[in-house]
Amino acid sequence: MSENSQQEQSGEFDRLAQEKRTHLLAEFWFFLKHNKKWWLLPILIVLLLMGLLVLLGGTAIAPFIYPLF
Repeated sequence: MSENSQQEQSGEFDRLAQEKRTHLLAEFWFFLKHNKKWWLLPILIVLLLMGLLVLLGGTAIAPFIYPLF
């Protein structure tokens, strides 16, 4: 690589390092929009709901959740 090319890459790296970081949900939303992977959204929602049920299953609400399974 030439020295000019290395300087350009270094400058781009520095510029990207200074940019504001986005949150995980914002990046995931951009991924869905950009790649048109809308079929992932229902899977994610179901996984989040199942995680919520597992979280609530360990608390005093447990007797109400067990009949669901």
